[in-house]
Amino acid sequence: MVAPDREEAEEYAAPVDERSFFAEQPAKPRPLQKSSAAAQEEAHYIGHRDRLRTRFRESGEAALADYELLELLLFRLIPRRDTKPIAKALIGRFGTLAGVLGAPPALLQEVKGIGETVALDLKLIATTAQRMLKSELKERHVLSSWSSVIDYCHAAMAYETTEQFRILFLDKRNALIADEVQGRGTIDHTPVYPREVVKRALELSATAIILVHNHPSGDPTPSRADIDMTRTIIDTAKPLGITVHDHIIIGRQGHASFRGLRLI
Repeated sequence: MVAPDREEAEEYAAPVDERSFFAEQPAKPRPLQKSSAAAQEEAHYIGHRDRLRTRFRESGEAALADYELLELLLFRLIPRRDTKPIAKALIGRFGTLAGVLGAPPALLQEVKGIGETVALDLKLIATTAQRMLKSELKERHVLSSWSSVIDYCHAAMAYETTEQFRILFLDKRNALIADEVQGRGTIDHTPVYPREVVKRALELSATAIILVHNHPSGDPTPSRADIDMTRTIIDTAKPLGITVHDHIIIGRQGHASFRGLRLI
């Protein structure tokens, strides 16, 4: 068989799809290059985080300011940003670390850099702290652990934006049976029904109660209405063998004890 010449070979060659010569080839992804300024900023806050962790590890919380402790929390919640300005903005808005953790999620989100997820995470941390304080009261003689009672009530209520009426129900040993919020109200009023308070105490077989409510204004000074309501509850509970040990008003600036003020 005679081999075809060059022209015949070209004539009988398989057809070529010329479109393949003009098809766009997928571009290879290029690694993103950070600007030198961005790289320097990232290196700065990463180094800052390491220094804060070292100070905390070696010297404990006393070596850090409130905003620095808050930074340590935010490191995990916002891993790829400089959290120092956010921490300072939160402290500036709410005054203290306790104020930040006690603030409602909606108000937290008004601070630049805080989204819904971070706000809820901060509330989770606050709730965990409250549970720790509450656990200190379980099965203990509450009247002999008074500072723990105040710490717990302050953590739970001092930074609420509306009034909240809470009752600590105690057994005959003055150990905590239950801690319940009986009512929520407005910024300066909570409806309280003495019969419902006593009814709930009977349901729980409580022999004593401690009344607690907050003043969102921050000033824990009892009002005339607070005094009258407390006396009504005492008069309703006493014939049924239920003692009102105290009525505590919680404010951001401290607390007031009716027994301490000799109002009961």
